[in-house]
Amino acid sequence: MSTLIYIHGFNSSPQSHKAGLLREWLAQHRPDIQFIAPDLNIFPEQVAALLANLVQQYPDAGLLGSSLGGFYATWLNQHYGNKAVLINPAVKAYDLLAELLGEQKNYHTGTGYILTVDHVQQLLALEVDALRTPERLWVLLQTQDETLDYRLALAKYPHSPRLVEEGGHHAFDTFEQHIPAIVYFLMQ
Repeated sequence: MSTLIYIHGFNSSPQSHKAGLLREWLAQHRPDIQFIAPDLNIFPEQVAALLANLVQQYPDAGLLGSSLGGFYATWLNQHYGNKAVLINPAVKAYDLLAELLGEQKNYHTGTGYILTVDHVQQLLALEVDALRTPERLWVLLQTQDETLDYRLALAKYPHSPRLVEEGGHHAFDTFEQHIPAIVYFLMQ
């Protein structure tokens, strides 16, 4: 059985809209693919350990990372070689989160926590500078992402296949129509 690991973004969860759409599509069209969507609302070094463990358990798993999940998927690709689709990926996530230090709340669970400098330092330790296998990363961007500047991802992934759509927003509002192509890329 093939495996697809969904890596959600900052303050999101396995119950996100994209995770739900993907879960439903796979159940209907590709029940042969095991879907794993871990809850990653823990310290970044713990996220890295959890994801590394999953990739070691399922070495051929395809990865789909959204926003901060794209940052983690890039790190996994660099260390384990897994194919990944990155949706509006966070580039230099440590800089983005450094601006958000303090009280945070998960969008789906409402659980509160404190984002600290230690979290940011742990993300910095996961930074990938030179991509070894950029052809194994497919980057999907929308130009009106209100959270991240899509041009940073264009610069970070110049040798990766990319899809850039005019308009949209951070949630990547045409995600559902791209699911078949995403699954095909990850499972081929």
